[in-house]
Amino acid sequence: MTINWFKYASPTSFYGLAGKMIPWFAIPSAILFVVGMYMGFFVAPVDAQQGEFYRIMFIHVPTAILSMFFYLVMAGYAALGLIFNTRLSAMMASAIAPTGALFTLISLWTGALWGKPMWGTWWIWDARMTSQLILLFLYLGFIALHASIDEPRRADRAAALLAIVGSVNVPIIYFSVKWWNTLHQGSTIKFSGTSMQITMQHTLLTMTIACWFYAIAVVLSRVRSIILERERKTDWISELPEMRS
Repeated sequence: MTINWFKYASPTSFYGLAGKMIPWFAIPSAILFVVGMYMGFFVAPVDAQQGEFYRIMFIHVPTAILSMFFYLVMAGYAALGLIFNTRLSAMMASAIAPTGALFTLISLWTGALWGKPMWGTWWIWDARMTSQLILLFLYLGFIALHASIDEPRRADRAAALLAIVGSVNVPIIYFSVKWWNTLHQGSTIKFSGTSMQITMQHTLLTMTIACWFYAIAVVLSRVRSIILERERKTDWISELPEMRS
């Protein structure tokens, strides 16, 4: 039996699949957020050096990691759309951008809240924080550029070029603490080979998975809306049950 691996590469097929997948990520995400927040506030012990302030790490670290990862995913989809002229790839890139921007904004905001009691300042223009701020501008630039061009295919190509060029900023963010003398601490938080207390590790992992599942659910929901908008003049859209009700 031959499996058609490209069956869901078209908006027509992917629309239904995305609708079925959303609950499988949204519901576990909500549960994991509740569990992770409870563990973070009531189970994880007080840190010996940072006291209670370190608990903001449980939302700061996952959002910072995923902000970089989802930019690369967005740029990858944008590149696929640019190279192979695939409609769904460009739609996925557009769907990822707002969630990536949200994670980047949260990471910057929580980083400032964490930095004030630890460093005595809300913000400093060091390499890690500045490059993370540039990441937010890249996300917002992608969204704004796409919205400024009326013709969707032209907008996809223009935004794709920005996303691809901007991807060079991601390794700069990651290696900034090694390449330059920054106020931001290095990558000391790991799920293996670390002296971090085991409950802290489990809480951080739980919150990371919760953020991951949330992002997937939201992106799938958003890409369905984009498909409906882009494909509204096609026959299959008019035949959808939600369009006839």
